[in-house]
Amino acid sequence: MVLGRRGGSDADISPPDPPPASPPTAGPPNDGEPQDGEPQDGQPQNGVGTEPAPRGSRARIAGGLTSRLRSKAKADAAAAAALETAARAEPHAGDPAAAAFFDVDNTLLAGASIFYFARGLAARDLFHTRDLFRFGWQHVTYRFSGQEDTEGLRDVKDAALAFVAGREVAEIVRYGEEIYDERMAERIISGSRAIAEQHLEAGLRVWLVTATPVELASIIARRLGLTGALGTVSEIVDGRYTGRLVGDPLHGPAKAAAVRALAAREGLDLSKCYAYSDSVNDEPMLSSVGHPMALNPDPDLKSLARRNEWPVRDFRTARKAARIGIPTAAGFGAVAGGVAAGVALRRRYA
Repeated sequence: MVLGRRGGSDADISPPDPPPASPPTAGPPNDGEPQDGEPQDGQPQNGVGTEPAPRGSRARIAGGLTSRLRSKAKADAAAAAALETAARAEPHAGDPAAAAFFDVDNTLLAGASIFYFARGLAARDLFHTRDLFRFGWQHVTYRFSGQEDTEGLRDVKDAALAFVAGREVAEIVRYGEEIYDERMAERIISGSRAIAEQHLEAGLRVWLVTATPVELASIIARRLGLTGALGTVSEIVDGRYTGRLVGDPLHGPAKAAAVRALAAREGLDLSKCYAYSDSVNDEPMLSSVGHPMALNPDPDLKSLARRNEWPVRDFRTARKAARIGIPTAAGFGAVAGGVAAGVALRRRYA
């Protein structure tokens, strides 16, 4: 499900300063008048005529810029909302300027947390068969390829928002607590958890940074003894979900923006910080810290890590690691069986 808190924050997530302008060349001022040898407006320069860009090209350029600005605004809104929901960290004994950031799905947890949550809801007769199949298929393809399907994830998000709309936050959180114990705790990847615990033992703060709903991410962080979680945030009115997100899911560039905002709030030096992910989609977050690591990586992230000389660790079994996340036949059967089990279930609204 896509869960959350009441939207929006005024957290300052500023873009980098523009490069300084080139210094003017020495010479007398011309008060805007062309000097000898300078071309008049509309005249060719250096004997080469210049044509304005065709109108269609200008429109495409403007449209692309508008789209990028809109995407950045949504990413910044998602980051600000995630920061607002994150509790302030308690002081630690280690370097106060250092922290570690972990993705969740396939980095710390084997598989997709949203799918396990959906299966838990289905077992409670709360989820429609059609939606369970949709979640199940996304989980299977994610486990087989080790890569995210952006369009598919958007479908899952829409189904999740439709489900939680009108429901009480306390109800969904209660289900999250129960389903973590039932279905997720045993799927925490022990090697990844050990890295997180090593950071904690060294006195560093350890945060989850994930597209997983913020309530679910917070449950995982709390059960693992981590500092906290930044996750996808939904709008809440009078204790109920409206079915709308605050910004976009905390994914890709939004994760990096959230990490920068958290660093500013907590006084972190990102050059001293660590980040871990399995997905090439998290390249912005990994690139924002001084110590990135590809953890159980998909093929594209593994290639990127090699080019950038980032360390790579893979805690999947040798067979799975060699095949980049493809589950065994037994694992596939368990997923397929879980989806098939939903065929008899009907949807019930609270």
